Amino acid sequence: MTGLRLLVLLAWIARSVAASAGSVGPTGGVAPAAAPDLDLFAEEEARAVADPFEGVNRVLFTFNDRLYFWLLKPVARGWRTLPEGMRRSVANFFSNLTAPARVVNNALQGKIGQAGNEIMRFLINSTAGCIGLWDVARFDPVLARPPAEDFGQTLGWYGVGAGPYLVLPLLGPSNGRDALGRVADFFLDPFTYLTHGAVYYGAKGGDVVNETSLDRDTYEAIQQGSLDPYLTVRDAYDQHRKGGIRR
Repeated sequence: MTGLRLLVLLAWIARSVAASAGSVGPTGGVAPAAAPDLDLFAEEEARAVADPFEGVNRVLFTFNDRLYFWLLKPVARGWRTLPEGMRRSVANFFSNLTAPARVVNNALQGKIGQAGNEIMRFLINSTAGCIGLWDVARFDPVLARPPAEDFGQTLGWYGVGAGPYLVLPLLGPSNGRDALGRVADFFLDPFTYLTHGAVYYGAKGGDVVNETSLDRDTYEAIQQGSLDPYLTVRDAYDQHRKGGIRR
């Protein structure tokens, strides 16, 4: 049972890193508007990631990195032997079941139209999509897959600061606000109430390992192309979360 929980938590490393890295452009971010030199320096300072625990974070980053390559990735690589269409259906199924959390967070942020779209997607995919195995709603341009919303973004939308950057053991990059948001998202997750014990961890493990198998080695590309992967992941995560809040 302990090993299964470990695998579930490890799988979040790939998901967090892949989501974070996907938000960084070729130049590492949006170029600031022209302004006097002093203003530019002020902007750079304001954008700097608060990382007072960098020493501990680096140790945990290395710990997570080793577990990713030694345990999670081999399992996901084996899962890749299944047809991609089957694995995408699994991803669709789990994404559909977490729609209620996205509906709640959209509503809390005042995005009523987006919340309504999520409800429509859920109803269509749960019926015509055979309990969510097929994303039928994507054929409607209005209902095409909307951006993910979570409680960390909701807190940011209400002006709660990110707090210090954190590397969570087994879970990967985060910050003070998003760590708190994870707790709320746990209670918004239908799996928390529909499954328990080994079934819960087995389902979550299947979901995140499946997602890792669909990822095109994003983390490996970061490792190969970065002089300091820790800083690359940290800054990518920060930009990704800021972008999600501004959406």
